[in-house]
Amino acid sequence: MTEEVRKQTEEAGQAQEEMDQAEETTPDIEPEEKAEEQAEETCCEEPEGQTGEDGCEDPEEEIFRDPETDGESTGDEEDVVDGEFVQAEKGVKKGTIFRKKKDKKDEKIEELTDKVQRQMAEFDNFRKRTEKEKSQMFDFGAKSVIEKILPVIDNFERGLAQAGEDSDDPFVQGMEKVYKQMLTELEAIGVKPIEAEGKEFNPDLHNAVMHCEDDSVGENIVVQELQKGYTYHDTVVRHSMVKVAN
Repeated sequence: MTEEVRKQTEEAGQAQEEMDQAEETTPDIEPEEKAEEQAEETCCEEPEGQTGEDGCEDPEEEIFRDPETDGESTGDEEDVVDGEFVQAEKGVKKGTIFRKKKDKKDEKIEELTDKVQRQMAEFDNFRKRTEKEKSQMFDFGAKSVIEKILPVIDNFERGLAQAGEDSDDPFVQGMEKVYKQMLTELEAIGVKPIEAEGKEFNPDLHNAVMHCEDDSVGENIVVQELQKGYTYHDTVVRHSMVKVAN
């Protein structure tokens, strides 16, 4: 009996030693693995709100919602895309903002197009201003030349008045032809005499140097032209010197 008890005691001791060795050789679960397991268990629980395909929310996905109307678009509503209104697609949340990044080539094209348009506008303004200045310079130059020729015309008129219209002198006839030719050429370039005698006095065209009392004509009527006036393209080169009735 004593031997049997001793054998059973030894066998029990060996079994206990084997169990202790087995516990020592079994590795502990790493903390990281435990954390992952806990995260998976937490993620796979039923969430409230938006979920992904696997039932978990995607932390990297950012959804913009309209705080006032957080619902699905019916397809007839419009959203703003880069400053323009576009019709929202069905199934897209209203208030979602879409951004389309411009290509660098498109930005460069817009910049160069704007620059070219500005330069063309500046050139057109320069061309118009230059043409106006050239026209003004030409008119000013022509006016100064005409002012110098008018005294010559006056001398022709005085000489022919002294000779008389019925003079048969060939010299007088030649001078009269030259005078008429000069008037024709001046009229061709736009120089015309101002009508004065018998017309109502106009301060824009006439220069009154004398007044007289004449009941045969109306008041403020030019009764005599003392020096003829001329215009160049409707611009007065020299006013007519006249005598006006009161």
